[in-house]
Amino acid sequence: MKKTKPIEVDNKSISDLLSDMRDTGFQGRNLAMAYELIKKMIEEPELTIILGYAGSLSTTGQWKLVKWLIENNFVDIIVSTGANISEDLIEAMGNYYYQCPPKYDDTELFKSGYNRYYNVLGKESDYIQMTEMIAEFILTLQADYSYSSREFLYEFGCWLQKHNINSIITAAAKNKVPVYCPAIVDSPYGDASLIAYSKGFKLLIDNVKDYIEFMSLAEGVKQTGVIYLGGGVPKDFIQLFSVTADLMYEDRKIPERNNFAERDGVDETYYPHKYAVQITTDSPQWGGLSGCTFEEAISWGKEENIDNFIQCYCDATIAFPIIIHSLNETLTIERKKDNSKINSLFI
Repeated sequence: MKKTKPIEVDNKSISDLLSDMRDTGFQGRNLAMAYELIKKMIEEPELTIILGYAGSLSTTGQWKLVKWLIENNFVDIIVSTGANISEDLIEAMGNYYYQCPPKYDDTELFKSGYNRYYNVLGKESDYIQMTEMIAEFILTLQADYSYSSREFLYEFGCWLQKHNINSIITAAAKNKVPVYCPAIVDSPYGDASLIAYSKGFKLLIDNVKDYIEFMSLAEGVKQTGVIYLGGGVPKDFIQLFSVTADLMYEDRKIPERNNFAERDGVDETYYPHKYAVQITTDSPQWGGLSGCTFEEAISWGKEENIDNFIQCYCDATIAFPIIIHSLNETLTIERKKDNSKINSLFI
């Protein structure tokens, strides 16, 4: 057994602090291990990295960290909640969120025009301005065409780029990173579609088309690594990438993928994620997916090896900035896109 070591107080970098935390215990050690595993993913050639971005983290100042990953080609596919890829637009448009005062009256906040996100405030007028802007974009789209969420968000990212609004979606469109949003209407995008509908435009986003397109990307990967900030729908959507893409093919095998697993009693093939990191505050004992351990996921064929995954039970607003800044200090590689299947989405 390896001995633990107390952390010495000195003038060290963030990455050096994480290195010291690797020799401690509890979630400090898990945070260091999460950083190490993400770094390993980025440095491994021919690995497709998928990011699940859940909750409403963009309101808490996390969105530029995600944007940094995109701009450096450190993620290949993103699956997000609608909130995370719309609420960043408020700051990208030049507006602000505010720290909520220690003492507040929610009734008074409502009357004053503020929405509360735990201890962060946003102006309802800014939220509506952002929603109206999305509706303005929707009205430029092709009528009677069924978009996948990825197609819709790519077109939106290109539109935002022309309007000099540099959000997550803008960076994704510019860097050809596909973004999927399975529950897109549960967000300002849904509200904007209602505004567009009031003006005679009926937006069509096809969830089945979305799912087929996402699963078809399994043909172009050799191995996958996944990073989850929170859980929810993005996590489930990405986890299914390992176990259901084979259903698209009559022989239940993904073309040109030989690294599959099989199990007794069924004819399916399984393609577990090689690496997995989750930063979450959800507990596993309630049986919910967000808290579902990677050990449990092995039984489904979603994860491969107990040595190649880590769950850090920590608030993502604490863990994620530390990990990203440590990566910024230590990564020296220039990661290239070599997934032809992903690249073909943007031709």
